[in-house]
Amino acid sequence: QVQLVESGGGLVQAGGSLRLSCAASGIIFSVMGWYRQPPGKQRELAAVIGIGGNTNYANSVKGRFTISRDNGKNTVYLQMNTLKPDDTAVYYCYAAYGVNTYWGQGTQVTVSS
Repeated sequence: QVQLVESGGGLVQAGGSLRLSCAASGIIFSVMGWYRQPPGKQRELAAVIGIGGNTNYANSVKGRFTISRDNGKNTVYLQMNTLKPDDTAVYYCYAAYGVNTYWGQGTQVTVSS
């Protein structure tokens, strides 16, 4: 059974850093990453990474966020630096294998000004 277990969210002041982790069980996913849903808005891409290490970032996080993965641990990380209040959102771990997609339960990130 596939499970995605997220950790690392919390409250941080603007300019601070947080690191999110998502540990997957079940299979090795071809793509893993993070989406986020700001208050009152739709879920949007933050960053994703392929099994070979290719990455894709939302323009709003480029240069501040870094996504990485450890295939041996089946874990994906999101290092978030220079956080802004606009980064406040529920962050969801995402994983895909073939046509199948999976989501974590979400972790809250709140950036205070």
